[in-house]
Amino acid sequence: MIDSELASNPQATGNMRWYVIHAYSGMEKSVKRGLEERIARSGMADKFGRILVPSEEVVEIKSGTKSVSERRFFPGYVLIEMEMTDESWHLVKNTPKVTGFVGGVRNRPSPISTAEVTKIMDQMQAGVDKPKPKTLFEVGEMVRVKEGPFTDFNGNVEEVNYEKSRLRVSVTIFGRGTPVELEFGQVEKM
Repeated sequence: MIDSELASNPQATGNMRWYVIHAYSGMEKSVKRGLEERIARSGMADKFGRILVPSEEVVEIKSGTKSVSERRFFPGYVLIEMEMTDESWHLVKNTPKVTGFVGGVRNRPSPISTAEVTKIMDQMQAGVDKPKPKTLFEVGEMVRVKEGPFTDFNGNVEEVNYEKSRLRVSVTIFGRGTPVELEFGQVEKM
């Protein structure tokens, strides 16, 4: 998640800049915890700021039950605010499940801009304020109904309402297109 102080102040402090770390996919949170532990043990907390795993909340509906899960914006990547020194570089580079930094030359990574960090934080905050559905539908897309009286019928999406997590689908019954209101969980993409 993201706190309001973080969203309002993405500026690097002092000599700290934001860098992107490449990590094993699916291990981003483990890398974050590992970095936090190593930084605390090393006594170099003054050289490090915030560590982010950019993600958003998504709503998924299964069997009529709504569940909220987390989706990462950039699987395999972690953002870190740090002062780049030989010691801090080695601490990050030698953290388990970290494959290296993104950008720059081999032993001197280049920082990302504050504007990029601000954009990522805004995306994260939007995901917290209003979770997105896990599956996105588009008008004109073909879907298959998997629940309800029209099970196994195919239809064309006519309207998408993300506020209510509902679709209007034109289902062909007896050779005629019939509009049907369905929940996101009642259909699947073809």
